[in-house]
Amino acid sequence: MLWVVLLLVVGPIAELWVILQTAELIGGWETLALLLVEGALGGWLIKRQGRAVVRRLDERLRSHELPTKELADGFLVLVAGVLMLTPGFLTDLVGFALLFPPTRAVARAALLRRFTARLGEGFAFVSAPRFGRGPGRGGDGPVDTTATERPRPRPGTTPLGPGDGAR
Repeated sequence: MLWVVLLLVVGPIAELWVILQTAELIGGWETLALLLVEGALGGWLIKRQGRAVVRRLDERLRSHELPTKELADGFLVLVAGVLMLTPGFLTDLVGFALLFPPTRAVARAALLRRFTARLGEGFAFVSAPRFGRGPGRGGDGPVDTTATERPRPRPGTTPLGPGDGAR
């Protein structure tokens, strides 16, 4: 939580200092023009990289694979877009770093490592032999897979639940 406060307080102060130093070095109008050019270039890169991430995500989903890397890339491109919208040279520098695939791969690895450490194993899928296990169950015995059809409610009535048949 402390890093968020530092980011929100120290970040804008550092951005303003860098902008003022740049304006002193090259001039005010030139600094403003440079910020606008960086914003336009960043917008174009965000659009291009975002489309590439969505295309890879779609390919992974069509091949019935879990798109973990692609979702992390999409998140990082989104963060880069937010940073590029913020006026300043430091945020633009971090945004550009997140837009280029080699540097984004480093950030993705750190992000996935952090989430994997926090989430642990992730999802556990239930397999057929383990389905019957648990307290009070018969171990690996046969599993009842029969299904029963419930009668539909009469038109104009609202089904209340399992015991709504006794009207």
